[in-house]
Amino acid sequence: MTGQALRFPAEWEPQSAVLIAWPNADTDWADRLGEVEETYIALVAAITRFQPAIVCVADDDVQAYARARLSSARIDMDRVRFVEAPYDDTWLRDSGPISLRQGEGFRLLDFRFTGWGGKFDASQDDLLVERLHSQGIFLKSDRQSIDFALEGGAIETDGAGTLLSTWQCLHERHPDASREQITAKLSDWLRQDRVLWLDHGYLEGDDTDAHIDTLARFAAADAIVYQGCDDPNDSHYAELQAMAAELAALRTRDGQPYRLFALPWPQPVIDENRRLAASYANFLIVNGAVLMPAYGDAADAAAQAVLAQAFPDREIVPVPCRSLIWQNGSLHCITMQLPQGVVA
Repeated sequence: MTGQALRFPAEWEPQSAVLIAWPNADTDWADRLGEVEETYIALVAAITRFQPAIVCVADDDVQAYARARLSSARIDMDRVRFVEAPYDDTWLRDSGPISLRQGEGFRLLDFRFTGWGGKFDASQDDLLVERLHSQGIFLKSDRQSIDFALEGGAIETDGAGTLLSTWQCLHERHPDASREQITAKLSDWLRQDRVLWLDHGYLEGDDTDAHIDTLARFAAADAIVYQGCDDPNDSHYAELQAMAAELAALRTRDGQPYRLFALPWPQPVIDENRRLAASYANFLIVNGAVLMPAYGDAADAAAQAVLAQAFPDREIVPVPCRSLIWQNGSLHCITMQLPQGVVA
């Protein structure tokens, strides 16, 4: 595969599977394991309606338990594959492989995962891609280890060479590097010829330093879905309004404004005096559908309607994710799509 052109596919392109890791008592989910297991069951049920799910498990006991829970939910187990590998936690968007197409094969980019800038231990998660690759999980794939901290949730691509990211996150990871230096590195590794930076946007309860996948997402090469906020009394109002203005000023490769779709803002979710990061932008695109995080809020239906406008050819499937935001992430954060052909 050496010498063949590389391309970073968009999430809406055909997929072979979605990679997740099952929560267990040795992860940060231990205190609310029952609640989060219900979310994972609903997620696997939604994924397997459209394509296979690959479920990482910590050991044989976790696999047996997960298999029993999923089977009892009448999930199509022919579309569920278990792989054993140790992990610290289940945020596979950030510890999983970033897949680039390379001719008929793939290059799996394995960036450093530092627990979001050293906030949490991530020694096992940082080895996950290497361990999965060594098991032969991935077909026709070379693994490239890159000594640079980057999480999958920090980047969005349109599949045609345009990357969208937030400067806050990348600057936090690499405070001594200039914007020009980081732009050049990302452009080279990810084969992008345009990097669009947002300087505004944050969510309370988010410990990723403003990952783009909680804020703004490509829906097509000329369309962006983003988390809005229309309540002047909300603490997010100024930043999200400023982010909306930044998005309105961006231009497509053809020099046109992007078609923009503003997602509604749910009522604040407070847990032990701490507001949680309930973003509808943290959706997952799969074959023929968009899996949408739902929070049991009146705005869930309005968010579903916005996503239906942005993705008119896909079914919008709500997945209950209120349990996930307790640990500061949501649906997209716990998943990593694998392009068609990466796995059997």
